[in-house]
Amino acid sequence: MQEELNQFKRNEVWTLVSRPKTTNVIGTKWIYRNKFDEDGNIVRNKARLAAQGYSQIEGIDFEETFALVARLESIRLLFFISYMHKFKLYQRDVKSAFLNSFLEKEVFVEQPKGFVDAHHPNHVYCLKKALYGLKQALKAW
Repeated sequence: MQEELNQFKRNEVWTLVSRPKTTNVIGTKWIYRNKFDEDGNIVRNKARLAAQGYSQIEGIDFEETFALVARLESIRLLFFISYMHKFKLYQRDVKSAFLNSFLEKEVFVEQPKGFVDAHHPNHVYCLKKALYGLKQALKAW
């Protein structure tokens, strides 16, 4: 969890500000996952901080959403063209893809549970970059 928050700090994802009175503040939640090796043994425990996007209000927090979906026909065509031209295909997993995309609107999220600033417990984070779980995160990325 600390590694995730350190990554937020390195990427300058948010800034701590006083709670706005007239703006919707979105909650945050931790999502936990175990990573397994080929034998089924747990290699690593992962924690990711996500925004509770279901509490966003359309027109206030976001204008439109976007779903990144590849059709099967497109993938088959990509494989065929790469085979014909002898291209090598590589797959990449970007660990912090959303943390590199800037937001157009101001979005405020609660401080994560267990990591509330002792000096400013009533402050919230103003997001500069997208966070997993936001409705506009895919479009921003």
